[in-house]
Amino acid sequence: MLKRAPSVLAMLLGATLSLSSSSLANTSDLPDIGTTAGGTLTIDQERNYGDAYMRILRASQPVINDPVLSEYVSSLGYRLVANAEDVKTPFEFFLIRDRNINAFAFFGGHVAIHTGLFLHANSEGELASVVSHEIAHVTQRHLARRMEDQARKNPVTLAALAGSILLAIAAPEAGIAALTATQAGAMQSAINYTRSNEKEADRVGMNTLIKAGYDPHAMPSFFGRLADQYRYASKPPPMLLTHPLPEDRITDSRARADAYPINPAAPSLEFHMAKARVVARYVGISSDGAMDWLERKEKSASKAMKPTYEYGKALVYLDTKQLDKAEELLLSLQKQFPHSNFVLDALSDLNIEKKTPEKAEALLKEALKTKPRNPVLQINLANVMIEAEKNEQAVRMLQRYTHDNPNDTNGWHLLSKAHANLSDPANELAARGELYALNANWNRAIQSFTQAAQLSELGSLQQARFDARIDQLLQQRDQFMALQN
Repeated sequence: MLKRAPSVLAMLLGATLSLSSSSLANTSDLPDIGTTAGGTLTIDQERNYGDAYMRILRASQPVINDPVLSEYVSSLGYRLVANAEDVKTPFEFFLIRDRNINAFAFFGGHVAIHTGLFLHANSEGELASVVSHEIAHVTQRHLARRMEDQARKNPVTLAALAGSILLAIAAPEAGIAALTATQAGAMQSAINYTRSNEKEADRVGMNTLIKAGYDPHAMPSFFGRLADQYRYASKPPPMLLTHPLPEDRITDSRARADAYPINPAAPSLEFHMAKARVVARYVGISSDGAMDWLERKEKSASKAMKPTYEYGKALVYLDTKQLDKAEELLLSLQKQFPHSNFVLDALSDLNIEKKTPEKAEALLKEALKTKPRNPVLQINLANVMIEAEKNEQAVRMLQRYTHDNPNDTNGWHLLSKAHANLSDPANELAARGELYALNANWNRAIQSFTQAAQLSELGSLQQARFDARIDQLLQQRDQFMALQN
């Protein structure tokens, strides 16, 4: 009988994710995920693992639920996926608030991008080069192949293998520090196995980059600058621990890029607006520090790029309640970029702060005429409606929104808020239950729906709907637990 390895969730929650005690309390009932390793994971198994890890990450990592940034990274990611080969699973792209330079992909097509990567990428092409590399790790099934290699060397469960690999790619320093010598050795082996796949990910990723219309020289440019910057650093960024950059890797990528003509794309306004938004809100610096960075960049920027730094300054003014200064900049930006979701989102926030939600409502409804299903506009309009005390309208919009975007925590949070404003505790509990489920807190989710059903009229359609959802959640929880068998 094989000796059971440490729980993957214990490893993830205790070592990689550094959960607070309250978060641990919410997830302590989660099972040990795994099956005896006997070969490469199937695509369905990868999706199941990926879904489980994504729920855990939502609960434990500073995942950024910013609709504008989510739309930007998803748009960039899907542009690359549309030009990638061997795509066998849907992809999901998301941001983690962390100043360390890192990006990582894991089972089921999930790709995480640290905000620190925005700070060090000079162009959208450089950011895309890293994302295309991570997409290649997924399409080439490098994680599953590493697990197969590990299974041949160590008779442990798939759960332990998956856990150690995710530790290695998501938080290598935290993971190695927290493990025993034996576990750390196994993890180092997993990292070494990654090195044998890096050139393949570079090659496949560069092909994707080229097909998507990006300059292939962006990849060696970014990798070379990163290697030069941290060549003698005592503490390199996590990305260099899991994605080592020996000189031959940089040389190979440069040689492949040189086979193509230099095709410098025009600077992306959206990339620089996204970067300005990250600096203003998500890198953990003071408003004065953010403003200093934005003003320095603005002075040296081209005329075409200056508005992106004005946008960042407007966000700082908005967040520090300097509303007149924010409004002056945003109205100017609106004239230049009337259809930009970056600007429309900020104007919505401005009008909420100024207690004039009706202006934001009119603006968003007009924008939705040309982009009727746009998530950024929809979620902003729902928020504005709640602020304008139009909760019934907000509920109708959010019911459609959460149906189309079931994994967006913003939608369920606002729906819960709107139901609370309407003194509708049953539906408030149901929306809150969906939030618990998205964070892998199955028991709290089931409890919320049970309470919602108890508050419903006996025999009503609402009660039947809640009872049916309880059955679904019980099944999902059982499937989650069954991964260990």
